[in-house]
Amino acid sequence: MTEAIEGRLKELGIELPVAAAPAANYVPYTISGNMLYLSGQLPIEGGKVAVTGLVGSDVDVPAAQRAAELCAINILAQAKAALGGDLGKIRRVLKLNGFVASTPEFTEQHLVLNGASNLIVGVLGEPGKHARAAVGMASLPLNASVEIDAIIEIEA
Repeated sequence: MTEAIEGRLKELGIELPVAAAPAANYVPYTISGNMLYLSGQLPIEGGKVAVTGLVGSDVDVPAAQRAAELCAINILAQAKAALGGDLGKIRRVLKLNGFVASTPEFTEQHLVLNGASNLIVGVLGEPGKHARAAVGMASLPLNASVEIDAIIEIEA
C-alpha cells in the first residue's frame, strides 16, 4: 500500500514537505489506540502561509481550493511523520474539519473544502473517503484563508 500511495503522490506531482513544528503550545498530533488526531494545518508552502485573507473578498474560490489542497498536503505530511514515514498504516480518513476565513455573505465553504477532499481521495483512494465539516470563520491564525484538521484510523 505504501508504494501505491507514494506512486500516486508522484503522479500528482506532490512532494510532501517536512511536517511543520507547532506554532504555539500544542502538539501536531496525538495517537490513542488506533486513532490519529491531527492538529489544524494551514496552507503552508515554502515555509509561509501561501493563501491569506477572507474568501469572498480577498480570495476567490479557486485560490481557496488551492489553500485547502495545501492543508491536505500538510495533513499527509503530519500523518507520515506520526506513522514513522509509512502512510500505508492509514486504514481510513474518518473526518476532515475545515475552517474557511470568509465574509459573512460567502456560503460556498463546501466548495472550498473540495480542494482537500479531492486531494486526499486522489492520494489514498477508498481509504481517503471521509466525513467532513466546512465552517465559515471570521478569521484564522496568521491570516490564513483555510485551516483543516483530521481524524484518521490507523493500524494499531
